[in-house]
Amino acid sequence: MPNGLDLYSKVEDLLGVNEVTPTLYNYYFSTLDRLKFDSLLDIGCGRGEFLAQAKERFPSIKKIMGIDLSPLMVKQTQNRGVEARCIDICKLNKKFKIITAIFDMVNYLDYNRLIDFLQCVENNLENEGYFICDINTLYAFEEIAVGSFIKDSGDRFLTIDSFFENNEYYSEFTLFERVGDIFKKSKESITQYYHNVDRLIELTNLKLIENSFISIYGDEIEKYYLVFQK
Repeated sequence: MPNGLDLYSKVEDLLGVNEVTPTLYNYYFSTLDRLKFDSLLDIGCGRGEFLAQAKERFPSIKKIMGIDLSPLMVKQTQNRGVEARCIDICKLNKKFKIITAIFDMVNYLDYNRLIDFLQCVENNLENEGYFICDINTLYAFEEIAVGSFIKDSGDRFLTIDSFFENNEYYSEFTLFERVGDIFKKSKESITQYYHNVDRLIELTNLKLIENSFISIYGDEIEKYYLVFQK
């Protein structure tokens, strides 16, 4: 997983994420509305917005939980009244009917980590349980994500420089954050990896039962929305 998770958590609100997530969440909730389940785990839960909405939308859920490798993200999820732990899925050892990995979380895994990840998802799924995720298309990496991004909010000044090469998307975050009368500089990098749907199918025993196309910014397909069943 990337080393810059805590820095990302500090600037997520500057990236326009909140403008995109409602569209993405609609796909997940549309699927969950059709399923019978009493437990849900969200991997890479971030600030816990999806879990908070799920908890309200499905009050009959007996067990709802988030995990994330950023302690800052976990803390913010806990502050929403949702159980969350800073732990890797492969060390969790709990069973859930539904496991989600939202907003290209799977793209943070290189090939070897992806193999282990999918096996650990399967191990933590109940029989006939569902794993739901979304992954970025090649178009999303090559045409949308690359380039430079600058955001100045007054107390924070953020720059992101990114490029895509050999199926890897590299982004470097530089943040100047006001602390009293001075600005503190933080710098981290994050790498994401392109995976096509066929690769995921090959690497898991889970059965793909749904593959939908998602377009958020335009008419081109930017994400694949995938539902697997154990």
